[in-house]
Amino acid sequence: MSITTIIVDDERLAVQGLELRLQAFDDVTIIERCANGREAIRAIKTLKPDLVFLDIQMPGFDGFSVVAGLADIEPPLFVFVTAFGEYALKAFDAQAVDYLMKPVDEERLAATIERVRQRLTEKRSCEDSERLKGILTEVAPGAMPDDLAADADAPAANRYEKVLNIKDRGQIFRVDVADIERIDAAGDYMCIYTADQTLILRETMKDLERRLDPRKFQRIHRSTIVNLDNIKSVKPHTNGECFLVLGSNTQVKVSRSYREVVARFL
Repeated sequence: MSITTIIVDDERLAVQGLELRLQAFDDVTIIERCANGREAIRAIKTLKPDLVFLDIQMPGFDGFSVVAGLADIEPPLFVFVTAFGEYALKAFDAQAVDYLMKPVDEERLAATIERVRQRLTEKRSCEDSERLKGILTEVAPGAMPDDLAADADAPAANRYEKVLNIKDRGQIFRVDVADIERIDAAGDYMCIYTADQTLILRETMKDLERRLDPRKFQRIHRSTIVNLDNIKSVKPHTNGECFLVLGSNTQVKVSRSYREVVARFL
């Protein structure tokens, strides 16, 4: 798998230094170099790279303006590269794969490239599945095997988040989705509970649900989502309601309107 890559930086030496370090990765192919944001937007829309290493501070359009300027297309993966650490939170808000400080550390870069490989594998797997489904539907709409049709219709696990970057109290916490026990809504904020910490994420319940695999995470109440893998037992209650006992021994109520949905997974 070749990773087509564009480097965007107004400092020539920075571009050369990053190119030199990227030579260690046989699957990374640099297809363009851009010295400013406007060049970057044109190149990305024309060449459609897999990955863009993007400097933040540039004359004219800065790195975040480049990302905003690509809102009308399917964006590539972005890795922000800068000499200034204060942009880290904003970079992760922009859904960057990673954030690298200049001069780029070789071990840190290797970890970033591995993360890029994983993201691209997940993306391409999902695209291949959708393409196959489309071909079968078009060529032989009545001949798709039941098991394949079921797989095609089921949510592809690879398209969902494995790790959440949560900005809380001025820090960025990387939380493995599998470690999340439950999620409670509080307006436009989500309380993310794991075995050993509680974090606050500014996001709506609806948006967060789209990022989580519904085969693992189910809403049991208007304002509560649970990780089904963390359920220890089910305790019946009155009026058609019940309680789920989670791994931490926390009990959460399943409202009647969600009981049948949850029951399909238990």
